[in-house]
Amino acid sequence: MTVVPAPSQPARQGKGRSRSRLKILAAAKALFLQDGYDGVNLDRIATQAEVARQTVYNQFGSKEAVFRAVMEHHWSSLPLGDLLTRLEQSLGTDADPAGFLRQFSEILLTFIEDADQVAFTRLVIAESRRSPWVAEEFYRVGKEPLTKTLAGCLQRLHETGGIDCPAPELAAHQFLGLVQEFIIWPKVMAIGPDVMSIPPFDVVVEEGIAMFLSRYGVCDEARAARTV
Repeated sequence: MTVVPAPSQPARQGKGRSRSRLKILAAAKALFLQDGYDGVNLDRIATQAEVARQTVYNQFGSKEAVFRAVMEHHWSSLPLGDLLTRLEQSLGTDADPAGFLRQFSEILLTFIEDADQVAFTRLVIAESRRSPWVAEEFYRVGKEPLTKTLAGCLQRLHETGGIDCPAPELAAHQFLGLVQEFIIWPKVMAIGPDVMSIPPFDVVVEEGIAMFLSRYGVCDEARAARTV
């Protein structure tokens, strides 16, 4: 019979610390979204997470540190690695930039819906008036990596002849604008359907792709010439 050794005490402590950290982050995010930054303190976070206040303090040290960690954890649910994997699968002699952009948009929409992105963006906008570091951190840990990942994918598509895009970072911002103008900002600003007529998601994406590729797409002949 094979005897499986029990986890060491440091390993058990590490797992326990990780679980308590996730509980704290989930509790803190819920409270921040509900009551804003000023309406939350370490005591409330500890109570919501069902841990001791000292545990929160030991792991984070301050409410600002908790908020920064919440932002990082919030954005960590956006699977940027999936974008790179799907790009690799779509590259080759039959690179499909439209298919890739479609998959990218679906990943982005899933994140927006599943991660409370609308409510979190509203929170950041409200708090950044008093504390500019909030918006800076939100961009640093989220929007910047997202944009740079998309720009890197566009660069690869450019190099392999799928698109003609000499300025991929500019193009990444442009495509994000085409999509997010309809799928997030009307919700962030609480613009109702009686004021703004919003097309279905698939229409927004397909029209955005069509506009994007009208600028950066290449014809079959040009693609063949670039890959020779």
